[in-house]
Amino acid sequence: MTHKAAFDTDISTLTRFVMEQGRKAHGTGEMTQLLNSLCTAIKAISSAVRKAGIVHLLGIAGTTNVTGDQVKKLDVLSNDLVINMLKSSFSTCVLVSEEDKHAIIIEPEKRGKYVVCFDPLDGSSNIDCLVSVGTIFGIYKKKTTDGEPSAKDALQPGRNLVSAGYALYGSATMLVLAGQSSVNCFMLDPAVGEFILVDKDVKIKKKGNIYSLNEGYAKDFDPAIAEYIQRKKFPPDNSTPYGARYVGSMVADVHRTLVYGGIFLYPANKKSPNGKLRLLYECNPMAFVIEKAGGIATTGKENVLDVCPTDIHQRAPVIMGSPDDVNEFLDIYKKHQAK
Repeated sequence: MTHKAAFDTDISTLTRFVMEQGRKAHGTGEMTQLLNSLCTAIKAISSAVRKAGIVHLLGIAGTTNVTGDQVKKLDVLSNDLVINMLKSSFSTCVLVSEEDKHAIIIEPEKRGKYVVCFDPLDGSSNIDCLVSVGTIFGIYKKKTTDGEPSAKDALQPGRNLVSAGYALYGSATMLVLAGQSSVNCFMLDPAVGEFILVDKDVKIKKKGNIYSLNEGYAKDFDPAIAEYIQRKKFPPDNSTPYGARYVGSMVADVHRTLVYGGIFLYPANKKSPNGKLRLLYECNPMAFVIEKAGGIATTGKENVLDVCPTDIHQRAPVIMGSPDDVNEFLDIYKKHQAK
């Protein structure tokens, strides 16, 4: 009779996974350095989020960021952690953060070939009531081959992403990483301080039964959004209505959509005709993850990953999730556009 070992000695950590992927791609090792440094920042942010109330990190820092949101103390700490770790990875040349008005150009002696766009602490407006928050990131290669790097190197469509993902600080800390061919989920084991691979090659359901958006803006909804939500609540074929789930933290809402299927909507409306979420460090990374998992991400007019940005803090509407659900929305959207 054999007994299963108490611990699996062949577990795959994120560090090991990234190294193996880099070896298969015959890379230079810069991406491995970048992701390992980003992981260190995420572990530190996770720790800070867990003990924020004890060490007085909750509350407002007393400023607003470039997009007009009130900055929390944890925003400042998270931003500093990500920037400092990416700088010291010797793999980046341009950083774009939600918290900084201008792109950060890395000093020549520390430069690498990658551009990273990130939201250091998404959903932080909810942090005081302990709602799940997260970190979102997208990684590009520098566009120009000569000359000084600049903000223009970050103005690339999401199709050019090399890798993207997010960390979710919830009941556990989960890191979801999308590459060119797959999406993989890693959970932080606090006992060993490592991210452990728990879900490999994740695929979103073809169709879900949950819709997610802020219905407080209903009076300003585009007619296509209003009709779609009405159909989810009162299906014309008398099938089971969809459930409504909305956290108000993009990482939490999109992660639930990835795991359970369904649709996440943050559309444009009369008050925000260009949408509210930021293209480079919110919409594009999440759209990349959803697409690599077999889903669809659209603005209504075009695929999110096909939008060509003109400003590092550009906003965009976004509808993403299970392919059948998003295609149903697109059919309604096209019908209204044709009127």
